[in-house]
Amino acid sequence: LSVQLDKLAKAGYIEVEKTFRGKIPCTVCRITDAGRDAFAEYVEALQSYIKK
Repeated sequence: LSVQLDKLAKAGYIEVEKTFRGKIPCTVCRITDAGRDAFAEYVEALQSYIKK
């Protein structure tokens, strides 16, 4: 999973924040505007493929 998160972050699709809650690691991922746009394009492409 960390490899995929790293690739998405490098592409600018998500922001990753790594912190600790006490001694427990906590990773928060947030989608960026570019990520939303890319996901919308992906969904649109899938829908057009399914409709064919």
